[in-house]
Amino acid sequence: MKKRGFKIVIPMISLLFFIFLIATINVMFMPGNIKITQSKNNLINLENSKIKSNFLYKVENEKYKDNDLETSNKIDISIKLFGILPVRKMTLCLLPEVKVIPGGQPIGVKLFTDGILVVGFSDVETATGKKQSPAASAGIEIGDRIIDINGIKLNSSEDLSNIIGKFGEKELNINLNRKGQLKTVKVTPTKVKNSDQYKIGLWVRDSTAGVGTLTFYDPSTGRFGALGHPINDVDTGLQLPVRDGKIYNAKIIAVEQGTRGKPGELRGMFSEEDVLGILEKNTMSGIYGKLTTGASNGIYNKAIPIARQSEIKEGPAKILTSVEGADVKAYDIYIERLTEQSRPNPKSMIIRITDKELLSKTGGIVQGMSGSPIIQDGKLIGAVTHVFVNRPDMGYGIYIEWMLNECGVEI
Repeated sequence: MKKRGFKIVIPMISLLFFIFLIATINVMFMPGNIKITQSKNNLINLENSKIKSNFLYKVENEKYKDNDLETSNKIDISIKLFGILPVRKMTLCLLPEVKVIPGGQPIGVKLFTDGILVVGFSDVETATGKKQSPAASAGIEIGDRIIDINGIKLNSSEDLSNIIGKFGEKELNINLNRKGQLKTVKVTPTKVKNSDQYKIGLWVRDSTAGVGTLTFYDPSTGRFGALGHPINDVDTGLQLPVRDGKIYNAKIIAVEQGTRGKPGELRGMFSEEDVLGILEKNTMSGIYGKLTTGASNGIYNKAIPIARQSEIKEGPAKILTSVEGADVKAYDIYIERLTEQSRPNPKSMIIRITDKELLSKTGGIVQGMSGSPIIQDGKLIGAVTHVFVNRPDMGYGIYIEWMLNECGVEI
């Protein structure tokens, strides 16, 4: 009998220890500060899913009585394992409700870089038959941005050619930006064999264009956010700094379905006469600027609340996007996993497309859908950013608070 009892007690102790360990880890990984939208129910009952009591731990207000909660924007919280052992203190920050109008409509994007981006080198054949790249020999590197030459600011690749032609074989003082550091390089152009042209042996880029999705705009200021991730140069992979640019109303004219190992694509078209807004910023969290004309997705014509990171939950949600023409529709998705983040990152959540209609049309998430708003419980919570190459029905989304911060909307 003693041996049988011993065999029962040991597994029970092991199970209790395991539960205690899991509970402790769960609590310790909770953030020290949680931001939620101010609501009387949230304050008094602590209904937020990230911090409510369960059978492992109990959440208690430390200092406030119910009638004090409405006058404070912060609540100190104590978390006790099994309602007995204090293991964590937290602060619940109560913030005002923020509303914006969600997008979902396709947009054309044209961005002009601040400076001329070096994307490659080319050898220049001289009269003696020697082949070289004067720029490479002088120490210019791929990814450098040429700002000015001999004090003359460059706005286009054409400016670069004109200046080289103007100075001929004279040494050029080239000011460039290399990973945020300003540098000066001296380059002497080479005369091309059997030609009157002079070259320094560079491939450069001064602009880029493409199609994406509008995420939101603030009706009170006209400011917008889109894409949810940066625009990077196709050759160097570097984030492109904005000199200026515009977004345009666009239409989706074809869809290339995504398959395992090969991302799909929304193919769109836009006219440079159909300007929607001015592009001002290209950041890790998307592109931003100001609308110059009205925008409507045909679903939401009024602003809706946003949900802060701590208010979002794993489970069903919807995305707004267009896969035909400019018509925006709502499609079902499932939020598989949320990541606690203290700084902007376009990979905030893992999402899965569950809508049969969208899967039949696109195979899942495809290029051009970046920026598609994610809606949960009537609130804007984020935007689609990336697709998993080997799982086209799955991908990443960014929390909307990161995009609002970059847009200048105070949250």
